[in-house]
Order: sequence, then C-alpha cells, then structure tokens
Amino acid sequence: MLTPAASGLLSDPTYGVPAIARANALARTAGCSSRPSQPSGAASVVSRAPTATRNWTPGGCLTRAATAYKFFLQLRADRPAPAPGEPDLAGEALAVVNEIIRDCRAAGVPVVIENLIYRLPGEELSARAREDAIIEAARALNDLDIDLLKLEYPGSPQGCRRLAGILRRPWAVLSAGVPFDQFTDIIKIATTDGGASGFIAGRSVWREVVSRTGAQRQEFLTTVALPRLDRLVAVAGESARPWTEFSR
Repeated sequence: MLTPAASGLLSDPTYGVPAIARANALARTAGCSSRPSQPSGAASVVSRAPTATRNWTPGGCLTRAATAYKFFLQLRADRPAPAPGEPDLAGEALAVVNEIIRDCRAAGVPVVIENLIYRLPGEELSARAREDAIIEAARALNDLDIDLLKLEYPGSPQGCRRLAGILRRPWAVLSAGVPFDQFTDIIKIATTDGGASGFIAGRSVWREVVSRTGAQRQEFLTTVALPRLDRLVAVAGESARPWTEFSR
C-alpha cells in the first residue's frame, strides 16, 4: 500500500521479505532492503561485541527478493581507549562492518549501515555530547566503503553542518519514531544543512496503525499514512541536493 510512494522498503528476513515476495506486494518502483536476523537483546550485544549473523548473508539477499543489505550497529567511536586487557569495542565494530562490506561486494549487493548512539556506563549524555558521538561515529564509518549511511539526526542545524563537513558518501536521516510533524522539520534541516540524500522512516509514518485491524487498518494506511509519506517525499524533494555538492 505504501511502496508506490517509496523508493525502497526495509523489512526483516524471517517473516517480512518472504511474505512480501509471496504476495507480490512490493511496488515495481521500490527496492527491498533487509538486515541479518539478530538474537534477543541484540542492541546490547551489538554495542559490546557486534557480530553479523551468518544465517542471512549478503548473497542470501539475492535469493530472498531483497536488493540491498542493511546492518544495524551501535558504535561509539569517541569512547575512551581500552585499558590493557580490555577489548577494543570500537575497533571490533568497525572490523565487523568491513567484513560485511567484503561480503556485499562479493555478492554484488549494496550495503547500508545504520548506527545508533548509546550511553557509556555512568555517562550523562547531554545534547552536545550526543551530537559529538554521532559526528565521531560518522567520521569513522565515512572511511569505509559503505554505499549509504543511515544516521541519527544530530539535534541541530549546526550538527548537520558538521556532518556535511566530514562525510564523503551519501547518508539518510532516520526518523527514530519521532512524531510526523517533527520529522518533516528534521528532513528539511538534514537535507539543507547536512546534505542528507533522503530519509528512512517507519513509525513516524504509520505509528497508529498497530492499534487497528482489518478495514480500519486499511483506511488508516490509505487516508493517513500514505499522505504522510507523500508529504515527507515532497519535503525531501524540495530541499535535498546531490550529496556530492556537500562533499569537498
């Protein structure tokens, strides 16, 4: 219902992608990106020692109707250097991403890396500290051969300008489930000041649909979610420019 208005859809490999393929539900104009299945508690696992689960490989995308590979990461590139005998968590995270990139290149599949910031033990993560963490993670990932970065909004136009100053590859701003009206403003700032190539959104578009079923769900998707998505696409289309215009 929504994919005719979208350039792509992100879905899970276990249930979503096979069901979409069986139902032929994906618009011909939209690609489908998937991610590896991750165990329960994956967020804490990834933040400590990220590993790619091999039951969903980049090559598997080609046989399961997906056309790109997305990996979720929690990288704090700004974390203190490890003490002797402690693991280098930032280094391990980047090593996993490099492994995924190699697999994707071998399979001919584009790779999308999503990074979310997390609090270090005992840390008070202020708005400025969060912005710095987003910037430093983006700086580290920028050095890798990633096709698209999916990044958090750094919180301000200034933060977006900082991103534009370091990135040499396209990025899309994620919605993080913020209200629809707020996300329209975020897209404007991220594209105008940060050089974002677009957005990746879910709950900001269809949040309320989970409490509806049957005809009510279909009506909501048609009369609310689709116009929201159309509006977000229009906002991005009005303000986004080629990412290379921001790359120096």
